[in-house]
Amino acid sequence: MRILALETATDACSAALYCHGDVLERFVPTKRLHTQWILKLVEELLEEAGLALKDLDALAFGRGPGAFTSLRIAAGVVQGLALGAERPVVPVSSLAALAWEAFDKSLADYALAALDARMGEVYWGVYGRGEEEGQEVLAAPEEISVPAAGSCVGIGPGWQVYGEVLCRRVGKERLLAVWPEHWPRASAVARLAAEKLARGEAVRPEHALPVYLRDRVTRSVF
Repeated sequence: MRILALETATDACSAALYCHGDVLERFVPTKRLHTQWILKLVEELLEEAGLALKDLDALAFGRGPGAFTSLRIAAGVVQGLALGAERPVVPVSSLAALAWEAFDKSLADYALAALDARMGEVYWGVYGRGEEEGQEVLAAPEEISVPAAGSCVGIGPGWQVYGEVLCRRVGKERLLAVWPEHWPRASAVARLAAEKLARGEAVRPEHALPVYLRDRVTRSVF
């Protein structure tokens, strides 16, 4: 299985190539320069692997939530590449990508992923270990829901902005660790996309759309 994944939902830009379980990644922390980097990263990855877009089984992208403009960049680029190569697309939650990293680095029962949504709100995701679905919402930090019991890890830049409130809501005694320096990465998007592709959850390129959450709709992920 070969999948090219893009992630531009936040102030970071990354691309990753999943090849039969191994992952190559290019990651650049950047603000408002995603359009200058994303295709360059894709070209570097394909050249290093000796692959063309036609050699892929699918493309994937971090569908959000995140910054509106940044999300449209990933969606637009992946649609264009996938249409040209006649390949399907796998949308993956950017919060779920953060949760994957949390579980990969800890033994916590829950991963609590947070991105700064501006306007005094946070994109908040709650994911249980071993579960195929999580809950993601847009809410004020004071109003987020938390698991009733179990150990937790906090991850994502939303913890840097709203850490004090989020810690109080979760309970410091339940937090094994907090990693505010972690951003959603294409490598995690690629690994989650491989699972989704195996389950037949790819879509046609024109149906690969970003998810903003500004309508306050709760959605399933993974």
